[in-house]
Amino acid sequence: MKKWKINKYDSDKAAEFASKCDIKRLALEVLTSRGINDFQQVVDYFTDDELSDPFEIKDMDKAVEAINSAVDAYDLICVYGDYDCDGVTSTVILYSYLESMGANVMYYIPEREEGYGMNISAVERLAEKDVRLIVTVDNGISALKEAERIYALGMRLVVTDHHQAGDIMPRAEAVVDPHRPDCTSGFKDLCGAGVALKLCAALDGGNYDAVLEQYADICAIGTVADIVPLRGENRTIVKKGLDYLPNTEVIGLDLLMERAGLDREKLSSSSIAFRIAPVINASGRFGSPVTAVKALLSEDEADAGDYADAIITLNSRRKQTETEIMTDIVNHINLHPEVLDQRVLVLAGQGWHHGVIGIVASRMLDYFSKPAIIISCDENGNARGSARSVKGFNIFSCLSYCHDVLDKFGGHECAGGFSLPAENIPDFIKLVYEFASGFDTPPTAVLTADKQLMPQDLDIESVKGLSVLEPVGADNPQPVFAILGARVDKIIPLSQGKHTKIDFTYGGAKAQALMFGVKSDKLCFVPNDRIDMLVNLEINRFNGRETVSVKVIDHRLSGVKQERYFAAKDCYEMLMRGETLPAGFIKKIIPQRSELIEVYKYISGVKETTLDNLFMRLSSDSMNYCKLHICIDIFKDKELIDFKPSSSRIKILPVSKRVDLEGSDTLVKLRAML
Repeated sequence: MKKWKINKYDSDKAAEFASKCDIKRLALEVLTSRGINDFQQVVDYFTDDELSDPFEIKDMDKAVEAINSAVDAYDLICVYGDYDCDGVTSTVILYSYLESMGANVMYYIPEREEGYGMNISAVERLAEKDVRLIVTVDNGISALKEAERIYALGMRLVVTDHHQAGDIMPRAEAVVDPHRPDCTSGFKDLCGAGVALKLCAALDGGNYDAVLEQYADICAIGTVADIVPLRGENRTIVKKGLDYLPNTEVIGLDLLMERAGLDREKLSSSSIAFRIAPVINASGRFGSPVTAVKALLSEDEADAGDYADAIITLNSRRKQTETEIMTDIVNHINLHPEVLDQRVLVLAGQGWHHGVIGIVASRMLDYFSKPAIIISCDENGNARGSARSVKGFNIFSCLSYCHDVLDKFGGHECAGGFSLPAENIPDFIKLVYEFASGFDTPPTAVLTADKQLMPQDLDIESVKGLSVLEPVGADNPQPVFAILGARVDKIIPLSQGKHTKIDFTYGGAKAQALMFGVKSDKLCFVPNDRIDMLVNLEINRFNGRETVSVKVIDHRLSGVKQERYFAAKDCYEMLMRGETLPAGFIKKIIPQRSELIEVYKYISGVKETTLDNLFMRLSSDSMNYCKLHICIDIFKDKELIDFKPSSSRIKILPVSKRVDLEGSDTLVKLRAML
């Protein structure tokens, strides 16, 4: 079960705002729940920021001078990018623009095996090709040694980046990075593609018209993919990009969208985030990022189609590899369930593809609601790891705590990466657990709803009005609503039971909700039950008819007391970790025979369920999550059930003889603690 937080909105403020503008009340209530408390903030939110003068960024004038000088001299210029989607799109933007200027230009993107950013070997190979000027995009701010080597080899360097700057700037003709401490530009949150776009505008004399028309669609993809805040100038770039994207002149991008089956009339930031960016990213993860660059640069339709097909195939391989790694992890957890009792999940595997371990870590975080660290070991005894975390548990601080056993590490609060010798993994895991133990409460992911939905909100015009909040993304998420106490009228299996649709009544409103990936025979509810849901609202259009589409993010039976659930879950995990608990508490969580009988009877009746579903049905003042899990452990000891820790799936097993529960290993251990 996931932890929910339902924000409060200000109905009076929303009504006041509605009287001053034509924005629907529901959208305004969302804004008040996000801290917008006066009308000027509403005006600012819906006013597209003009892109500021590119020359406001420190050293932009010097960058333009160095590049124009190289173009005039017909010196070979190399655009040095990065292998992720932001790096690819940045490279495409600047390379295309320089080529249109008549520059003698090439591009270079390191393969993932070379690591992020510039490296000495690549610099030396570029010198052998007679490159005279290197211009970085989406990297370079920390390339101090590489910069010195560039000048030692007789080349020059211009850095354009958006990552945090250190105390020392690399040697260069210009270092263009809004995060430079001495940069006074107003907007700091550009991605690499955004900085590249501004450089092109600066090369065009500071005018954005031509570069936006040419590159806004590509820049929007890089901006959404890099998960920079979608506010201010980023919001402007993405909105403009979405205007151009349906009729993009980039042949490879046009073919990619066609082959992905994207509806041009419904393109959104979500389309980019989930359907376009992952395909471009897959090129750097599983093949060469150059394939994605060629897909976006090729002006020949046949070639562009071939490259688009290639990166789509690579994305399919990426999905398959993810599935294979997840299968390994599930099998490991089922054999070693103790890993789930830790506050941070740390899992290591041999030969796991390091290009997807970050995605796997994100999936683990989503599923188990705990920080997750995934480590891949190679045959040479080297290991690389990727971590994903939640607000309040700073993964960079955690890696810093473990620095003695790491070769390299980096990151921020919610994500990080590192490398270490494989032989150090046990010590690393021990240090991670030690760091996590210092927190008063376990770090847990939280699903946040903008407001509790009222029955009258399930209205076509109100839901249509939410579109003004687009584009959604980082710092401006798609609105999430809580529906509390809805009555289930009917359960309808879809796609042979893989998905579920329900008819429900909410106050005086009747509606339908879709639960994607939720099997209809695995639900926690039956018709006439009351349930709570966190949902997104959209408009569905079919055969000329419009209806409100309710898409369920998470659900539970009404009345669940989540604080009791999480407190008891934490106690169970403490117990399993061997931490000392008061004898009085131990006594309370040892189930009585009558309680064991009640739980077993319920499982026998349903044949198959999950631990969370069991909790929703059977929890009471005397039966909390901890005691319930102990009941399951006792039944598993005695082979009365099959229990899969990875999914908490419980399945009744046939019994052919009388079973003595008192001899359960779990009961024996608990009583020994008394």
